[in-house]
Amino acid sequence: MADREVLLAAGLPLGLLSLLLLVLLLCCWRRRKEGRSRYEELLPAVPPIPQCTAPVILVSQGSWTRPGEIPFTLPPGFTARDHGGPEEEEEEEEVKAEARRDVLAHRGSLSVRSWYPVGTLLAGLYPAPPLNLVVAPPPGMATRLCFSVEYRHAGEQLAVSLLRLGNLPPRFHGDGTLAELRLLPDDRRPRQARARCTGPDPEFNDCFVFQVSGVCVSQSTLSVCVLSVKADGKRHAVGRVLFPLEGELGQAGRVLWRDLETEEDAQCSEQGDVQLSLCYSSSLQRLSVVVLKVRGLQLSSDAGVCVQASLQIHAQVVKVKRSCVVTGEAELSLNHKMTFKLRPRHLDEACLRLELLQLGQIHSEPPVQLGECVLGPFMYARGLQLQHWMDMVNTAQEPVTLWHKLSRAT
Repeated sequence: MADREVLLAAGLPLGLLSLLLLVLLLCCWRRRKEGRSRYEELLPAVPPIPQCTAPVILVSQGSWTRPGEIPFTLPPGFTARDHGGPEEEEEEEEVKAEARRDVLAHRGSLSVRSWYPVGTLLAGLYPAPPLNLVVAPPPGMATRLCFSVEYRHAGEQLAVSLLRLGNLPPRFHGDGTLAELRLLPDDRRPRQARARCTGPDPEFNDCFVFQVSGVCVSQSTLSVCVLSVKADGKRHAVGRVLFPLEGELGQAGRVLWRDLETEEDAQCSEQGDVQLSLCYSSSLQRLSVVVLKVRGLQLSSDAGVCVQASLQIHAQVVKVKRSCVVTGEAELSLNHKMTFKLRPRHLDEACLRLELLQLGQIHSEPPVQLGECVLGPFMYARGLQLQHWMDMVNTAQEPVTLWHKLSRAT
């Protein structure tokens, strides 16, 4: 009798526990079945449209044929009205909420119940060009560079994101595109970025970091030179952007568009411009200077004009040479070459000073200085003059040609 009572006392809790587990399993199974039945009801591919709406053009489908007419409708306007009382405010909020729900519910089409039909657009009047057709930009439209600049004060770093080019001239569409970045006046070696595709709008999507202090960043200028690289490796200048960083770092990371300045767009200075070609050979220790053209000169007479080039190391003038004398005109073509002996260790200490002189009517009269231009490292030059010298040093054995503005004689 005692054994039966012990077995009964031990089996009763086990039975209750088993029953409780069974009930829990049944509840979980039922909830799971109800959840599956909910998700089995798929939404229709096309949202329901009331019968009073205009014709619908589905834009969420994969591919669709172009219709002859496209309905043109206006979206609902959410205009504010004078609030007369709490009841009117509640009604207005309900109307706005219903309109928003209507727009969201029919976002797969171009027709909504509360939109107002105006008319139709004839698609035949707006032919779409083929996808593989390259459309040249209109004449006079400048090539533009898209980039962003951000200065990180914690690490004293300037981050430059080079994004893309726009409206590249048609003659450069089939070539590779290269961009060289410098932070003037102290950055000597360029950072290079190569475009990932060709065509009128090549993309770069590269980021560069310059280590510069917060004091110097406001005194620096970002220089981006865009080059077109042929299949044989020859480079042709497309244009450049000079972006002063002073006062431009207020909105960090904002996307900027700037027009590329080409040689055709560059305006003549008051004193005139000179086109120079520089080439340095480290094996021969020779600096070659070619004075190609001069334009925009302010001549006082018809006397001849020549160019005087001086090679200077620190404060000492090493060599002085003059070009041939040509007839005094506003635009001259000289094509005169001068060479100087220069060792590689003096490249960071030397500069080249060019002076345009107009000879006097009489031999005893001293020549009149029309303007001058100084090219060299950051110790002597800034801007394009500095960049021209750095390009010559970094691309040995290759001539580098640029236009430079003449300044008044000092």
